[in-house]
Amino acid sequence: MNDQSPPPGWTPRDPDTPKANTPKANTGPPAGRAPGPGPDPRTGPTAGSTTDPETGRNRNRKRTGWRRAFPTWRMLLAGILLVALLIGGALIAGYLLVDIPPANATATAQSNLYLYADGSQLARDGEVNRVNVALSQVPRTVQETVLAAEDRDFYSERAVDPKAMLRAAWNTLAGRGTQSGSTITQQYVKNYYLGQEQTVKRKAKEFFIAIKLGREKSKDYILEGYLNTSYFGRNAYGIQAAAQAYYGKDVGRLTTAEGAYLATLLNSPSAFDVVAHPQSRGRALARWNYVLDGMVKKNWMTATERAAVRFPEPGKVRPAAGLSGQRGYLVEAVKDYIVEHKIVDDKTLSEGGYRITTTIDKRRQNAIVAATDKQLIGKLDPQTHKADRVVRAGGVSIDPATGKVVAMYGGLDYTKQYVNNATRHDYQVASTFKPFVFASAVDNDARTQDGRRITPNTLYNGDNKRRVVGTRIPYAPENEGQQSYGDITVNTATDLSVNTVFAQMVVDVGTEKVKRTAIALGIPEDTPNFDPGPAMALGTLQASVLDMTQAYATLADHGRYTPYTLVDKISKGDEDVRLPDRAPRQAVSREAADTTTSMLVSVVDNGTGTAALAAGRPAAGKTGTAELDRSAWFAAYTPDLVTVVSVMGQDPDTGALESLYGALGEDRLGGGGYPARIWAQYTKTALAGSDPLDFDLELQQGAVPSPPPFTPNNPEQPPGTAPLPPVPPSRPGRPQRPTPPTGGQDQGGQDGGETTAGQDTGGRTNGGQSDAGTDSGTTAGTTAGNTSGSTSGSTSGTGTGPGGALAGTTAGVLGGTGAGRRPPSRYLE
Repeated sequence: MNDQSPPPGWTPRDPDTPKANTPKANTGPPAGRAPGPGPDPRTGPTAGSTTDPETGRNRNRKRTGWRRAFPTWRMLLAGILLVALLIGGALIAGYLLVDIPPANATATAQSNLYLYADGSQLARDGEVNRVNVALSQVPRTVQETVLAAEDRDFYSERAVDPKAMLRAAWNTLAGRGTQSGSTITQQYVKNYYLGQEQTVKRKAKEFFIAIKLGREKSKDYILEGYLNTSYFGRNAYGIQAAAQAYYGKDVGRLTTAEGAYLATLLNSPSAFDVVAHPQSRGRALARWNYVLDGMVKKNWMTATERAAVRFPEPGKVRPAAGLSGQRGYLVEAVKDYIVEHKIVDDKTLSEGGYRITTTIDKRRQNAIVAATDKQLIGKLDPQTHKADRVVRAGGVSIDPATGKVVAMYGGLDYTKQYVNNATRHDYQVASTFKPFVFASAVDNDARTQDGRRITPNTLYNGDNKRRVVGTRIPYAPENEGQQSYGDITVNTATDLSVNTVFAQMVVDVGTEKVKRTAIALGIPEDTPNFDPGPAMALGTLQASVLDMTQAYATLADHGRYTPYTLVDKISKGDEDVRLPDRAPRQAVSREAADTTTSMLVSVVDNGTGTAALAAGRPAAGKTGTAELDRSAWFAAYTPDLVTVVSVMGQDPDTGALESLYGALGEDRLGGGGYPARIWAQYTKTALAGSDPLDFDLELQQGAVPSPPPFTPNNPEQPPGTAPLPPVPPSRPGRPQRPTPPTGGQDQGGQDGGETTAGQDTGGRTNGGQSDAGTDSGTTAGTTAGNTSGSTSGSTSGTGTGPGGALAGTTAGVLGGTGAGRRPPSRYLE
């Protein structure tokens, strides 16, 4: 038989039936066709097909176009479930695998070893000061101040706060500063069980240990541990040690205000110590207020009680005896550098174990101490001169080629006076800022109000209380001693530190431009009172001695800024700690820096800084005397060493800034006096054994033209005076000046009146300031140097005061006309 029966379950297709109405039971192959994987074109899809019975469309068709770039909802759901399973498994595994470890090394912190640049030991610190107390011994309000500062929901929250951790991570990534999302439990775990290192591994351990600790221990147990392990600064671990270190009392006697200040220190132990860092007082007070306001918000204190609270001044620092003398100042300066440059945070550094090689040159460090002691400290006699009790000194020396701080003088003794005078920011820098104004003028090709280019020989009016023009701010500064000079050159104005000239110049250049130049040279932008106004030219900002040394080092290195450093190497165990990059950059043009240097050479040769000649080296410098004579400065450099010295007045009991009037038996202390003498002795010793270097200067075009004739204020020669001796040749290392016509200005007006008779005879031969006690070497001023310089070069005048008036440099140094004589040295900065 040829007729075959259809397979079981097969329903023959009626040719008149449409495809769409084909019964679903038609799952077998058509008659006369072998079974196969594909559909028969006559009968439609095969069994298992996802063809829609209504439309006939294949529901398994491939996605095309943009849809292929996105996963399906099934894939997304599967992925989320997989991630959740992995996270859950990791959390469970972490919780089971991470045990609560024994106390870490912080509980028995090690010492840090500080070395001089040659590897010899400078100091060792880090001895642990900790006394544990029970939570019941800490007043309730003091506990609440800590909670208000660090974790206000401590008693109601879990051991970890994932939302806070994510928020902190986001803020850190967004550039809003490094923030902590840790609870007090996490911080306690970090302090006591782990360490301060910022690693993912440490953070993960902290997370799991905190969860486990939160389940196993009470909140009171954790808070007690946190209070006993936290670092409060002043080498104080735990709140009992902190209470003694800051207020000299046990923790049980702390007031709410004192507790709030100690809680403030937890945020930044070193920076918020208002005694050690007076410049941070504003930030510390803001944090203290934040703590107290938080207590009001949590109803731990009433608004009335809050209004009655006053800031509790902490007591003096009592440093370890091993840090006496200058060692403590050096160690603290190095620690501040490490923390501020984010090399190691202060809590991690406090754990100890670091070997820190500093840049301090032991020989030069001894030299700056010896010079300060001989020229200033050894001469103080508070029994004879009451003002001597307020005298302080600070100094810093930098190698301009490398930016390394090679010496620092911080004060009388670290164990007696804690604040480092070399790094503090509460004294005006006075006229030592004026060179930055001129450097900015050259760098910006600035011009006067009437369009004349500003060079060392540009004429300015130097009359006392002359109103500054070109600004909406009314300003008419006084010159030292109320002296008026008439039209004088910028070079002369720098020699004599004429305020009215530089107040006008800073407006001519542009106050914002001058501020940018100062910042480029190395003055920190956040320096107190760094306001861009006409008064800025007179040094109203409060930069530290270290900051000013940095800026002058940039001038010394031809305008190239190399960030200073106090650290050569840091290691812990076998690992070296990475130090910040200090690649040099050109801050101002070489022409601007070198032309400024040429004028500062003149200050030392002919102006207010002649005491620096005792160093026996080519030098450039500037003197400065702050408002009310609260500080006197001398900032100067040779080609290979930059040093700034400041003498300051401060009440030893209250810490208030005081005037130096009457100190050391003198009416005034100027920058050309004791600071310049300290500079000269130190520089001579520090550079002993090396050949003197000359300044290699590339000057601004037109910076050294031939001087115009000088017309004195009083051309008549008093009878009985001898003609001036000839002009000596320029000394090596100083820019050669043009030779004026015979009988011209330099011979009679400057070199004859001041340099030859007033300075060479009295200043150099007889010791200048050391003998006469004035800025310009006036020992011979009353006998041979009291000239007033005339067109013939032989006119002389009559000396005034104990050291002579040293006229003869009448406003006419390097050209220009003057209305008065050189004032007595007591009127010069």
